Amino acid sequence: MATSLKVKGMSCQHCVMSVTKALGQLDGVKNVRVDLAKGEVQFDNTKEVASNRIEKAISDAGYEVVHS
Repeated sequence: MATSLKVKGMSCQHCVMSVTKALGQLDGVKNVRVDLAKGEVQFDNTKEVASNRIEKAISDAGYEVVHS
């Protein structure tokens, strides 16, 4: 299932690598794509990883998931 999240605090290529690595370590999260201009992260959640685990991985990397 393709998922898209707004993430606050990303501003450079290092941020892209940090978020990509953090999400890539979760079993079931594949094809992580970060759009700096939009402040979005898109990925395939192939094993329906719980959203709180995904948000924790992002916050542990130093960024904040924005809820509308």
